Amino acid sequence: MAIQISDHFTLGRLAQFTAPTCAMMLFTSIYGVIDGLFVSNFVGKESFAALNLVYPLFMMLGALGYMFGTGGTALVAKTMGEGDDKRARGLFSLIVYATLIVGIACGVVVFVAVGSVAGALGAEGSLLEECIVYGSILAFSLPFFMLQETFQSLLTAAGKPKVGLCVMVVAGVANIALDALFIIVFQWGLAGAALATAISEVLGGAIPFLYFARPNSSTLRLGRPLIDVRALGRVCVNGSSELVSNLSMSLVSMVYNFQLMAYIGPDGVAIYGVIQYVAWIAVSLLMGFTVGSSPIISYHYGAKNSSELKGLFRTCLGVMVAGGVLITVLTHLFAHPLAAVFVGYDPALCEMTVAALGEYSLAFIFVGVSIFGSAFFTALNNGLVSALISFLRTLVFECAAVMFLPAIIGVDGIWLSIVVAEIASMFLTGGFLVSLRKHYDYA
Repeated sequence: MAIQISDHFTLGRLAQFTAPTCAMMLFTSIYGVIDGLFVSNFVGKESFAALNLVYPLFMMLGALGYMFGTGGTALVAKTMGEGDDKRARGLFSLIVYATLIVGIACGVVVFVAVGSVAGALGAEGSLLEECIVYGSILAFSLPFFMLQETFQSLLTAAGKPKVGLCVMVVAGVANIALDALFIIVFQWGLAGAALATAISEVLGGAIPFLYFARPNSSTLRLGRPLIDVRALGRVCVNGSSELVSNLSMSLVSMVYNFQLMAYIGPDGVAIYGVIQYVAWIAVSLLMGFTVGSSPIISYHYGAKNSSELKGLFRTCLGVMVAGGVLITVLTHLFAHPLAAVFVGYDPALCEMTVAALGEYSLAFIFVGVSIFGSAFFTALNNGLVSALISFLRTLVFECAAVMFLPAIIGVDGIWLSIVVAEIASMFLTGGFLVSLRKHYDYA
């Protein structure tokens, strides 16, 4: 029998239910890395640097879709837990249509402003031209990218994580195949990489949209939206932690790139690009677990099932801590092969990347607590605490560290900034989890 979010969850059943979402997030991160892999090896490191200068802008705007998805999933799942499926369907439709409208508006803005953003980050000459080419093409697929981010969460609330996995596999395989065709066969360079990503994003957003537009076996489907501005505001507030987190990560990436251009130059941006790809893949597994488990938490919170909520809290926190430690160990063991995949053609650059990755990856030990804490409070519909954790973790702690540590200890301070920030965030999150445990009765 299919597992439902209303079920009792042991560790095994939780792993079984969240596995498709973890795989879905993993595929999302991998096919986001594919462009970099092809561009670095078949186009050149200047184009690779251009890609990494521009891509944070799209991750920043894609975070709006993630905000609608996570905030909307918490509200929809809670409404389902309260037994009001009709309202849940109306809210679901409202969230999806709002994402599409916002995505179209953002695509127009990016198309106009991408050159100015790249120039402000230090790009000039041929590097700036490459940035504009890549960014202009991706602006057209931005609405679908935002829908894709939204559906990653909503498919779990609908009890269809396997559908989400299938969509990501299709989009990911398409991206890989088109990258090979456009870059290696047609020799279209960075424009080919952008076109491959754009097509894959269209698939990732359009397929689940069409799935829910037609009758399906889940409780949720697209239809007449519930026009409830207050509810949409709650979705935005509740998902603001994920928005803040993703916005902050994108802004911090820009700060990293600014510092690296000053301390090392384009090679530094290339190194950071490799590290970010590894980090996206690693953290995607932890994010996938929280995305998969959050609707369950929201449902049982809405149903006032305290005993199930307590069990979920203990199990999820344990999995996230153990997962972070395991990821750190694996990253250290495979640092050289991972670096060689991207920049093996340049031995000096490869060795610099290995050293930087070794320092940066220590942060994975601590990251699980903060990711879980932010997602947990979102699931409890406490967007304020969740947003505060995300805001301080990324924008304040990490941004401050990357600005000041290099002035004290040099380039190593850039790579170790994330470690300092995650340790501070872990203590902050732990404080919230302890102080609010009685209020929500989860421990």
